[in-house]
Amino acid sequence: MKFKKTTGILCLLVAMVFVLTGSDPVRSEKTGYIAAARFTGLPVKPGVPPGWILDKTAGRPALGLRKNGDAVFLHLVSEGHSSFGIKKEVQVDIRQYPYLTWRWRAKRLPKGGDVRQGSRDDQALQLYIAFQPLGFPAKLTTPVIGYIWDNEAPKGWMGKSPKFGADKVRYIVSRNGTDALGTWYTEKRNIYEDYQHLFRDIAAEKPMGLTRGIGLYIDSQDTRSRAEGEIGEIYFSKR
Repeated sequence: MKFKKTTGILCLLVAMVFVLTGSDPVRSEKTGYIAAARFTGLPVKPGVPPGWILDKTAGRPALGLRKNGDAVFLHLVSEGHSSFGIKKEVQVDIRQYPYLTWRWRAKRLPKGGDVRQGSRDDQALQLYIAFQPLGFPAKLTTPVIGYIWDNEAPKGWMGKSPKFGADKVRYIVSRNGTDALGTWYTEKRNIYEDYQHLFRDIAAEKPMGLTRGIGLYIDSQDTRSRAEGEIGEIYFSKR
């Protein structure tokens, strides 16, 4: 287990709980959705998009917004030595808006990446949703769901982070190495049901309603291999 990588997970929790200052997400009562990440209308250029905060664990971040037709998306690259992402505050009641939808595509996966192995826990795309902390200290009691594009872990795998001090970080493998690279996929999850399943050890006693933040990350420092991915609009909806 690498201390540097463990620290990165803990930094993610601390950042979401204490540092997030992003603006409120776009809400539309008529259509029944809340946009958690909307890049359309932002400047298409390298660097951190407006309204987001950079979170770097290792290496040099390489990211920026790109455009294809009318679609604007975040482009992330790790050259084999970096672990980083962006985050912002998003407060949503998942009891009212239980569905999470997003579009993404992986262009290169970290060789041998496997969320089940602490020494190879690298992914081309990671979408984290953090919830309200359950106690003190917040960094150890904040439930986090990570939807990831892994390489070797089977699709549908659900489990805890193997990192020390990250017991409340739980993962779902949405895509893996069997999916086509360079192809856009649209995902839709009932995040309320996912929370009930992943946190069944605490959900009955402390049911969760409000989210706290969202994070979009890439990581290939453990496998020392190149990774590249893109992610577009993300939103919560009632159905």
